[in-house]
Formats: sequence, C-alpha cells, structure tokens
Amino acid sequence: MMGSLTLHKLPIIDFTNENLKPGTASWSKTCKEVISALEEYGCFVASYDKISLELSDGVFHALEELFNLPTEIKVQNRSTKPLYGYVGQIPFIPLYESMGIDDANTLQGIQSFTKVMWPNGNYVFSEKLLPYTKLAAELEQTVVRMVFDSYGVEKYYDSHIKSANYLCRVMKYREAKINESKMGFVSHTDKDFISTIHQNQVNGLEIKAKDGEWFGVELSSSSSIIVMAGDAIMAWSNNRIPSPHHRVTMEGKEARYSIAQFSFMEKIVQTPEELIDEEHPLQYKPFDHLKYLEFYSKEENRRLESAIRTYCGV
Repeated sequence: MMGSLTLHKLPIIDFTNENLKPGTASWSKTCKEVISALEEYGCFVASYDKISLELSDGVFHALEELFNLPTEIKVQNRSTKPLYGYVGQIPFIPLYESMGIDDANTLQGIQSFTKVMWPNGNYVFSEKLLPYTKLAAELEQTVVRMVFDSYGVEKYYDSHIKSANYLCRVMKYREAKINESKMGFVSHTDKDFISTIHQNQVNGLEIKAKDGEWFGVELSSSSSIIVMAGDAIMAWSNNRIPSPHHRVTMEGKEARYSIAQFSFMEKIVQTPEELIDEEHPLQYKPFDHLKYLEFYSKEENRRLESAIRTYCGV
C-alpha cells in the first residue's frame, strides 16, 4: 500500500507582540490562522519571540541538572492528583523519564517542587524555570482567547482562565542503545485543554494527521513552541478541534529534553450552547476534568481508542 501523497507540515504562526492586540487587524489574521491550524491538525508551531535563546538555554541546563539527580530523589516527585508525579523506569518505554510541577506558573509551585528535589534549596533552578512557565501560560491564554473570540464565546473567557491550573511536565528521552527500540513515548492524546511544548535542539515529536499519516515536527528556533489541543478542548469545542495523537521517536545520539505545560480546569468542562446546533449536535456531556484524569489513569482505560468519548461521550 502506498502512503498518502500529502506532505504534512505543521503551520508556523507568528506570535510577536504586534499580533497580540485584540481588536486589531493583525489579531484577526492571527486568530484565523490559529483556528485553521487547530481545526486541521489540532496543533501548530508558535513563533514566540518572548522566549529568548538565553532563556531557552537556561531552562534546558536546569533540566539536565535535575535529571542528573539520583533516581531515589526523583521518585519523591509525588502528587495527590492522578498523573501529576514522577514517571519513569517503565520497561516498555525505557528511554523516557519525567516529573510534574503543579501550579508551575507560580513561584510557590516551582519552589515546592524544588524543595523536594533539593532540600537545601536551589534558587538558580527556580530562577531559570519560572520566567519560562509564566510565558508559556501567557501564550496558552492568548491562544484560548483567540479560540473563544473566533467562536463568538468570548464572554466565557475570564471564568475559564480563572479556573485553569498549570501542570508543567519536564521530560528527558535518552538516546536509544544498539538493538534498543527507538520509541521514546507511545502514541497518545493529551488529556488537558491546551498544552505548550518546548524542546532542546533534538527533534523526535511526531503527529498523526487526519488521513492517518504520521509526520515529524522540526523546530528550528529556540523561540518555537508547539501548541497542542487536548481532549478537554475537543469536548468543549464539540469536536471542532481534534485532540491529535502524537508520539516521540528517538533517532539521534543525543538526549532530548522537553518541557510541556498542560492546562487543567478546576471546574466542570462543558460545551457552550453557542457551539451546539443542527450541524453540530452535542457530542459530550459536561465533565469534571480531574475525575477524567482519574479515569484515564486506570490501566484498563489507557488503551481506549478515545478515553474522552468513552468517559463522557453522548
């Protein structure tokens, strides 16, 4: 069977400051590009000039230092919330290791994580990470506002943002050894509303397009951030925005470090009535976001084709 002849490439959308003023022509143009990319691929690359090379390098140096800690310290990264803590030492994905930082866009959130990893404190780690997590949250909020504006439901924006909690997942994929599988992470969809993903210079992320083809994402610059839709915005948008399957494959001889920030709603997620009509009948019942995470964290639900549809599909 020949593969499809479509060559997929994620759209790159410019998020420089002058494009980010609501009500301007450049805002409207950027909104159109964002909606078009999200409806087609469920994700895009944001060119976000607030992330400088210096800031980006600082983040990845901090992550190298973090992952060099002994495993018995890293596994202390625990949480009462499902899927928020340490993940690693898993036989079928041996290249992958990650930790979660709750309330990541706040000094308090970063510091409480840092205290577990370095009981004597590590001021430099917080200082390198916090500016990045704040900017990632800002980018996510801008994208959410563009989506709400474009769909004519901007009146819900403020209450949505007030209920958002940010989980930052810092990840390391080591290089595959000879005769070892190159699979860095299995195909999955994100369970949040919207994620932002930043990586070092080592590529490896692959996205599944609507036609079933897998294609790689190459990031050329330190200011490139992948913005990805999760299951919650798919349900909220009544299937207008897909939550794309993605995976990581490790080809090179270097470790890949990435930092993904996920937004979870601390309230019931439901489709606005404005997004329900004859053409788009209601697809999902309102749901509690953290309870959905609990559902997904159970072994038997991990293999579902669509966990969100099983959980709250109409």
